[in-house]
Amino acid sequence: MHAEGRHHPWLPLFATDLVSWLPWALATPLISSLARRHPITRGKLVRAAAVHFAAFAIVSVATGAWSAVLQVLFNPWYRKQPPTFFDTWSMMLLYQALTFLIVYALILTVTFVVDARARMARQITETARLNEELSRAQLAALRRQIEPHFMFNTLNAIAGLVRDHSNDAAVSMIVGLSEFLRRATEDSHRSQVTLGEEVEYLQRYIDIQKVRFGERLQVNVDIQAELLRAQVPNLLLQPLVENAIKHGIAKRIGGGNVRIAGARHDSHLCLTVYNDGPSGPADWPATHTGVGLENLRTRLQILHGKESGLQLRRAAPGGVEVVVTLPLLEA
Repeated sequence: MHAEGRHHPWLPLFATDLVSWLPWALATPLISSLARRHPITRGKLVRAAAVHFAAFAIVSVATGAWSAVLQVLFNPWYRKQPPTFFDTWSMMLLYQALTFLIVYALILTVTFVVDARARMARQITETARLNEELSRAQLAALRRQIEPHFMFNTLNAIAGLVRDHSNDAAVSMIVGLSEFLRRATEDSHRSQVTLGEEVEYLQRYIDIQKVRFGERLQVNVDIQAELLRAQVPNLLLQPLVENAIKHGIAKRIGGGNVRIAGARHDSHLCLTVYNDGPSGPADWPATHTGVGLENLRTRLQILHGKESGLQLRRAAPGGVEVVVTLPLLEA
């Protein structure tokens, strides 16, 4: 302006230029919302790019029109020939396109950084809570598993196999017990394992219990092989099966059946542990919300929030089942 010999006040020019950014200020929350709903990630790149390009174009056109209106109304550059709306609008879009693109990219970047920091802080907090709950759950499970009657019955079964000269079976039982206890003590640092690992660990527990109950205990595991790579909370199935045996099968002279099933429902994994034991009193299941189930429900809530659930219910034609639902995520 000074080079061209124009010395009019700069304040109207500054105010007009500042107000011309109003559309971008109003559009920033919308752009941040679009950034969260349509992140530019692999697999969704084309759709996200189309959405953001459309938003960028709309905001740019609106900003150009708004700036052109201000230029026509107030003529802040004090041009001798008043500018026309169309010429000003087209020139604004031509010369400000790169600036607008940079502004849009900055909004996306800031939104991503802020959300990433918040997500990281939330994950750190949830991991700390989960580790605490998991440690308590594993210690409680370990105490239940190594309680005197469990160890006595297992060792007594091994002694019976030795007296019957079933040495191979006795050795297999000792190895199974050793592996069972090793897994219970060594995996305390892992909050999640694959469903295959959980089933393998459960099978060792079932093998030990079958020696104790003999033909009274019938167990059926029906989980498709394609689901074995899914991530599940550590020590998920074994406590549920232990409850089924303790509160259902062990109370019946003739024993009973325990069924463990897994199925996929849309994007969720549904695991069911059923036993055909007694279903309990009239106010059941209100009287059966024990520490083990509450502990597991808390861990599921920490890991997956409202996307997970645990339900204890009567099953037709008789018996009890626990249904655990959680998002289907592969390891």
